[in-house]
Amino acid sequence: MFNPSRDEARRFLIDAWSKHQTQRPLSALESIAAGLIAMHPEYHATFEHPDRHAGRDYSPETGDINPFLHLSLHLAVAEQLAIDQPPGIRAQFERLRAARGDEHAALHAVLECLGEVIWSAQRQRTSPDAAIYLACLERQR
Repeated sequence: MFNPSRDEARRFLIDAWSKHQTQRPLSALESIAAGLIAMHPEYHATFEHPDRHAGRDYSPETGDINPFLHLSLHLAVAEQLAIDQPPGIRAQFERLRAARGDEHAALHAVLECLGEVIWSAQRQRTSPDAAIYLACLERQR
């Protein structure tokens, strides 16, 4: 999945959860995705009833949280941490995990910074800036 469409990305997450629930074999990436979904019980109904949710638009203006976007950001952060890219992200994550005493809370701090950097890059029509990303992480406590 190098440049999946919105529907392909959503289908990947839905299928990973379905395979996990029915104990079918998972690829390495599907296993990570299923583990992330498992960490978010508030989204289980979304993935257990994809016919109701797969095509839905989520509007932040009305307070909607997009579970597909949230979990896609989690997947991106999992990959970044695995390869320490940008360099230093793993150390920042470990610092946050120690400070917060909770891995999931630390991951959400990283997601918040990643989301800010992506949003800013989209607004400015530039590539995401690793220095801004790491600076945001440094400010997290």
